[in-house]
Amino acid sequence: MSTARELLAALAGGEPVSGAQLAERLGLTRAAIWKQVEALRARGLPVESRGVAGYRLPWPVQPLDAAAIRAALPAALRRAPGALEVHWELDSTSSELLRRGAAAPDLGFVLAETQSAGRGRRGRGWLSPPGLNLYLSCLKRFEQGFAALSGLSLAVGVTVLRALERLGIAGAGLKWPNDVLAGEGKLAGVLVELSGEYQGPCAAVIGIGLNLRLTPALRAQAGQPAGDLAGLAGGAPPDRNRAAAALVAALVEGLRQFEREGFAPFRDEYRRHDLLHGRPLRLSGALGEFDGTGAGVDARGALQVRLADGSLRAIDSADVTVRRA
Repeated sequence: MSTARELLAALAGGEPVSGAQLAERLGLTRAAIWKQVEALRARGLPVESRGVAGYRLPWPVQPLDAAAIRAALPAALRRAPGALEVHWELDSTSSELLRRGAAAPDLGFVLAETQSAGRGRRGRGWLSPPGLNLYLSCLKRFEQGFAALSGLSLAVGVTVLRALERLGIAGAGLKWPNDVLAGEGKLAGVLVELSGEYQGPCAAVIGIGLNLRLTPALRAQAGQPAGDLAGLAGGAPPDRNRAAAALVAALVEGLRQFEREGFAPFRDEYRRHDLLHGRPLRLSGALGEFDGTGAGVDARGALQVRLADGSLRAIDSADVTVRRA
């Protein structure tokens, strides 16, 4: 793992580096360098071969660095994270926090350059190539029980958009219950996992995957439309450590706000960014499959769907697709 991390650092500038230079820098043979390059390619990093010039990335990348992320936080928040760790590889940042249980500090953050088993909603996988995107999880403890956390995943979606606003990036919206979309493509996913007592106290592990830059191969591998910050920012996504800091800061502030006030202060913001409002929808879940029109969310964060007879139905869990005419 350390060799892969060092190789990414050596190529991060985007300029060609010869195999001989890499071998000398990393203390490996040329054959070992080739194997490490192939391993990075297999994980989705587009390392190009430039003949005698060696290897290069098509654009510079910024390896994640915990000190750089903390330094980029607003001064008032630099001590707020109970922990801020960057790992080269984890199975999943959320799984890492869940394993730690009571030992994990409140507002503890774990990031990874790459995940071997990144998880999305309903057990779906999350592509996690190194050097390109952000994979982050946070643990937040609450004195209240599970019922008081209604709407938490929607509030987290709002905090992601707040972070993008700080980065000067517009054009993203929210799809109930926990997707951030750029156009029709998935830009970020939110996964909230609860543990503890039903009546309280309890804890939430909040996992976020945010696409900064996707290659055509990764888009094809995703199996669904996908978007990235590069597409919203004219081809040049923000520095990864700066983007991570914006996300950490927004989460610290947003989770503290949710702890004090619940979903209520997020509802108007969610409404402004709601991509399902007024759209013809098809829903499938425990209630079977039915059609309706998106009518916002209620005070608990449940999706409101207007049926053909004009009545409203509140949906707490379902797969939702926009129905095509």
